[in-house]
Amino acid sequence: MDATTTRRNRWSFAIGTVGRDMVYSLMAMFLIVYLTEVLDLDDATLWWVNGILLAARIFDAFTDIVMGGIIDNTSTRWGQFKPWIVAGMLATAIVTILLFTDLGLRGPGYVVLFTLVYVAWGLSWTMNDIGYWSMLPSLTTDQRERERLGSLAKVFATVGLFTVVVAVIPVTGMLGGDARAWQLFTIGAVVLMVAGQLVTLVGVREPVRTGPVPHTTVRDVVRAIGLNDQLLWTALAMVLFLVGYNTTTSFGVYFFKYAYGDEGMFSPFAAILGVAQLLGFAIFPLLRDRFTRKKLFTLAMGLVALGYGVFFFSPMNIIPIGIAGLLLFVGASFVTVLMIVFLTDCIEYGQWKLGHRNGAVTFALQPFINKIGGAVGTAIVGSTLILTGINAAATPADVTEEGLLGMRLMMLGFPMVLMLASYLVYLRFYVIDEEFHARIVADLRARGELIDG
Repeated sequence: MDATTTRRNRWSFAIGTVGRDMVYSLMAMFLIVYLTEVLDLDDATLWWVNGILLAARIFDAFTDIVMGGIIDNTSTRWGQFKPWIVAGMLATAIVTILLFTDLGLRGPGYVVLFTLVYVAWGLSWTMNDIGYWSMLPSLTTDQRERERLGSLAKVFATVGLFTVVVAVIPVTGMLGGDARAWQLFTIGAVVLMVAGQLVTLVGVREPVRTGPVPHTTVRDVVRAIGLNDQLLWTALAMVLFLVGYNTTTSFGVYFFKYAYGDEGMFSPFAAILGVAQLLGFAIFPLLRDRFTRKKLFTLAMGLVALGYGVFFFSPMNIIPIGIAGLLLFVGASFVTVLMIVFLTDCIEYGQWKLGHRNGAVTFALQPFINKIGGAVGTAIVGSTLILTGINAAATPADVTEEGLLGMRLMMLGFPMVLMLASYLVYLRFYVIDEEFHARIVADLRARGELIDG
């Protein structure tokens, strides 16, 4: 693939993440806020919704793997991935707006409606998400170019994510702070998602599949995942990290409203976190030129652990809390890029070990992992809000010191333990370093099983 096409693919692919991550962060981090702080669901309804969120996301995570098998079997005049990106984009746009629309139902009626719409959202997002991210490893087999692609995509994703994180509370507040305000904000995010995805659809040039398309059976899907030991260890490390990450970030609004005592400070703090992640993505390529992945991963987890420690023991002052956020999210940005590349390298490893390339099935593990991480994180937040009395509190002053301590432990202490466990899994079991991957690629080329994109 020539240099011009490579650059075009890199930027067109990355731009597609902006609106997608706006919608995803709205769902993953603020749906629970909408349910508790805007619709003001009672504890009984929230228990049901909490269970539905967990069960639906776990079910949906497994459909990701099925979707990966379907995409591996896809070959159309519009490409292997783009038809699914389009279908998922349009369906997700409609269902996301429905989730943030108050139709006036409460109690059992709301639970039933929420279940149907939320399951529909998961299936719609799966089509788009698997199609989109499965495209990445097909564009190149070069590790450094994959790192550039993944890093740039995450820069744009971070812009989308933190646009929502910074803007959602003040913008919905200016619009009235009610359900209608949240619906309007959601429509804006959805429009940007569609616009960004159109850039990807028009701009990216997929490698053309020539010859017969190898059929991926259910048995192939099971083998591609179950017999790829490096994929399984990567998945476990990513799940542990993302459960911790999603738990911490989902507590953000509640921390500033109930512990810090000023909900308005959430947006400036979120801006600090956005800058931290963008800084991390910007300096990652520079550090990558000087350090191995293993050393970078160790540095990243050290920053994360230090950030959690500073945050937990900080007084309610934005300066030390902001420093903690910088440390934590710079480290998290390194981990995010590294784990994407670990996952893509498992594609060649699986092909080398098992004799069959299953790119979409393998990369289906990323949204699978994201959904498991988001599901468990949201369930932890929802359960904590109920058990600590925060959800039932009429005002922040009604929350007890014990309740606030419980929230801090689940927001900071528990996630730090999970992230350190993630690092230990990687350190002990992941073996695909730069040298090993180069040998794998060379061997696949010598066997005539690898064509560079």
